[in-house]
This record gives sequence, structure tokens and C-alpha cells, in this order.
Amino acid sequence: MTGILGTALSGLMAFQRSLDTTSHNIANVNTEGYSRQRVELNTQPAQYTAAGYIGQGVNIAAVSRSYDQFITNQLTSSTSAFAETHTLSTLASQVDAIIANESTGLSPALKSFFNAVNGVANDPSSMPARQVMTSEAESLTQQFNTLSSRFDDFRDQANNQMQASVDDINSFAGNIATLNGKIIIDSSRASGGQLPNDLLDQRDALVAKMAEKISVSTIVQQDGSINVFIGQGQSLVLGVSTAKLSLAGSSVDLSHKNILIGGLDISKQITGGELSGALKFRDDVLDPARQQLGLVAAGFAVQFNAVQTAGFDLNGNPGAALFDLGTVPVVAASGSTGSISAAYDPAGTGSLNPSDYRLDYNGAAYSLTRLSDNTAITLPASFPGTPAAVEGMTLAQAAPPTGTSSFIIRPAFDAAKKLTVVFSDPLKIAAAGSNSPGPPVAAIPGDNTNALRLADLEKKAALLGGKATLNDAYGQLVAKASSSTHAATISSSAQQVLLNQATQSRENLAGVNLDEEAANLIKFQQSYQAAAQVVSVARSLFDTLIGATR
Repeated sequence: MTGILGTALSGLMAFQRSLDTTSHNIANVNTEGYSRQRVELNTQPAQYTAAGYIGQGVNIAAVSRSYDQFITNQLTSSTSAFAETHTLSTLASQVDAIIANESTGLSPALKSFFNAVNGVANDPSSMPARQVMTSEAESLTQQFNTLSSRFDDFRDQANNQMQASVDDINSFAGNIATLNGKIIIDSSRASGGQLPNDLLDQRDALVAKMAEKISVSTIVQQDGSINVFIGQGQSLVLGVSTAKLSLAGSSVDLSHKNILIGGLDISKQITGGELSGALKFRDDVLDPARQQLGLVAAGFAVQFNAVQTAGFDLNGNPGAALFDLGTVPVVAASGSTGSISAAYDPAGTGSLNPSDYRLDYNGAAYSLTRLSDNTAITLPASFPGTPAAVEGMTLAQAAPPTGTSSFIIRPAFDAAKKLTVVFSDPLKIAAAGSNSPGPPVAAIPGDNTNALRLADLEKKAALLGGKATLNDAYGQLVAKASSSTHAATISSSAQQVLLNQATQSRENLAGVNLDEEAANLIKFQQSYQAAAQVVSVARSLFDTLIGATR
């Protein structure tokens, strides 16, 4: 009787655990990251008798979860790729919208200003025409300033998103390390390779959430924990210990945030996720757009002032600069000595580039590098003894360095923000090309020689090596932003499809199907009832045997 009873009881236990597991699956049908579980059964070793081997029932081998490492890795990578492209597309579309819009873009303001200049050229003695020109100069300057201010807002938005992503990553890393500790303990106390499935699901869900913020790779350790790596192999989680990500402004520009881990800058090694999307937006879309806008602002102001100061105003005085950009910003790197000054070179407007520059001093000589493409720029042999005209700037050594030093020169980056109108007196517009002989007197009535030269600046190809007008240079800005946005949108759509496919693959493998679980409930219920019936038969047989011996 022991054989049939023991076999029946093993079946009762197995089907009870199967019913428990099925109930657990149904309860977690909507739990994010949950993997369907099933009870793995195997037969108990048979007992040898003279009549042959007699089965001894069933064993519960394990409670396993539906899991595939390849599908999980595919879902993780697809999540990172989509989050990156979606973030880039969303942020880039804002820049595209503002610079291409007729009401917020620069082209209408440029057109209105040069229409006013043509009005002065048509009637140089007209005070209303001159007044319109000074008003349009103010409007154009404000438009440059406004666009630059919006770019500042976009950078703040990107920085805030980067900070939120960094905070989330650090939080996820801490939670993963905590789960690693629990999994190590639970795995060590179990026998036969049993695993804490629910904890593993929770940890995988955290890795998936982290993948939305940054691309990650994981390595499973023998104790059941995982190590999490980001970038180019930087460890974020090692067992139960974690590293911390942080943001820090660069020494040149505090609003330019770098990603640090353990004090090491890994910004250029970050890939995937929202964090990478925000970085790419800033470095590949926003900052180049700002540099290009600054190029237009600087090129416009320097050209216009050069022609304005070559003429004479309505009082017969030499023309004064209408716009002001200040000096070219020069920022000394930490630990540098000496000082460098830079100014815009009116004769080199065509050489201006939408880029920052790095001027390095190695203790014996200077070298100049254009940072947008890391091109080395040749400096005149006479520098620093005499100022050097290079790349649309005039560089001068104000004080010699005493050792190795480095300076960042930013001719275009803040030019649109710094642009201002110097005067609003319409009499000071230098429309005339000459004045009467002798002391300054009223300009020759009707002399519009210089006003025509001012008006010609609208169509003069003086920027970007003499190949682009002001509108052409701004058009390049619009085209680049539009192209970047379009490419990011297409990439985001493609990554969305891949993510959906990876999600569906994971759902097909690990998702809970209520119809299937309902069928399992019936199957295991009937199996349990059948095993219970065997117990009842065993009892009846035992009672019969006892009765026969009385």
C-alpha cells in the first residue's frame, strides 16, 4: 500500500504546486516585466522488484520562468536605440520649428531691415526713412537676441533632461545592487539550482528601465548577481556595489554639462537611451545651430559697420558703427597663465567659421585648432610678436604665458546674444559717400552712395569663404536643422518598429496568456482530483486488508 499511497501523494503535491504557479501567473498578468512561470516535473527513481521496476511517482524539479537571454538582450538594445532617437527627434524638432517659422525665424527680420536700408538709399534726406531704418535695426537685433535666448532655453531643457536621466540611472543602479544582494542570498539557500524567479524579473525590469536612459550591457555572475556596464565598458554595478554618474559644467562653459563617473568624463562614450539623445541634440543640432546663428550675426554686424564707418552721416561727420558685438570671448583653461585678446577682423569676414577655437601654448610656441572639425590652423610666423589675422579674427598676446597654457576662443557662439544697436539717432546713418570740403558740415543733399553700398550687403556673398550671403548662411542653418530633425524622425520610426517586434517576441515567450492559464487550471485541477481519487482507493484497499486480518 505504501507504493500506491506515496505515488498518489507525490502527484497531489506536484499538482498543488502547479495550481499555485498557475494562480501566480494569472495574478501577475498585468505586472510589468513578469515572466510566465511553470512547474518542471520529473519522475522519481523507480523501485526494483522481482517483477521489474515499479514507478514511485513524480518529483518537483524546479519552478522555472520563461526566459531567453537573446530576446532579453534584443529588447534591451531596442529600448535604448528607440529612446535615443525619440529624444533626439523631439528636441531637434523644437529647434527646427523656431528657426524655420516665418514669425520666429530670422529671414523676415533681415528682409525688413534691408527694405528700410533701401528706403534710405532711395531718399537719403528723409527723416522718416532714416527713423524706420533705426527701428528695424532694433527689431533685427532683438530677433537675433530672441533666437539666442531660445537656444539657451533649449540647452537648459536638455540639461534638465540629462540630470533627470542621470538621477534615474543612479536610482536604478542602486536598486539593482540591492536585488543582487537578495538574489545571492536566496540562490545560495536553495538546492538543485532553484532561482528566485520573481526577484530576477524585478531585476530585469530595472535593467530595461535603465536601458531607456542609457545603453547597458550585463554579465551574469556565478552567484546569481549581474554586473552592469555602460559606455565603453565603464562599470556601473558590480555585485552589490555601484558607481555614481554626475553632471558637471565644463571649465569653458558652465552650461555645457559633461557626464562624469568617478570624476572621469565619459560624455563622448555615452551611447543609447535618453541621455545619449540629449547629448546628441546638444552637440550635433543645438550647438552647431547656435554657432551658425552667431556667424550670421557677426558677419552681418562686422560687414555693416565696415561700410557704415566708411561713409558720412547727415551732419557730415564720419559714420559711426551702428552695431556692437564687443570683443571676441577668450576663456583661459584651468591652470593657464598669460592672456590672449581677440577681435573681429572686418577684412576677414569671409573667413569666419561657425566654430570655437583652441589656442595652445606648449612653452615655446602657439598652435591654433578649429574645434568643429579639429583642423589645425597655421598662425603667422610673426605671432605673438605682432597680432595675427586668422579665421576672421585678430589675435593678440596681451600677456605672455609663463608655462603650458590653453585658451578657448568663441567668435560665433554668443555673437547673436551679444549683438546690440549702438545708436538710435537717424541723423547718424552714414548714407553719404562724401561730405563737403573743410570742417564737417551737412552731407551733400541726395548723396546716397554709401546707403547703396549698405543695401548691397543683403546680396553680397561675403560669408563662408565668399560663397554665401546673409540669407544663404541662415538658410544653411535652417536646412541643417531640418535635415537633422528629419533623419532623427525617420530613425525613431524605424527603431519603434524594431522595439515593437522585440517586445512582441518577449511577450510571445514570457507573457501570460489567460486562455492558456485557464486551460492549465482545468488540467491541473483534474489531475489533482485524480490523484486524490488514487489516495481514496489506497485507503479503501488498506481498510479491506485490515478487515481481512481480524
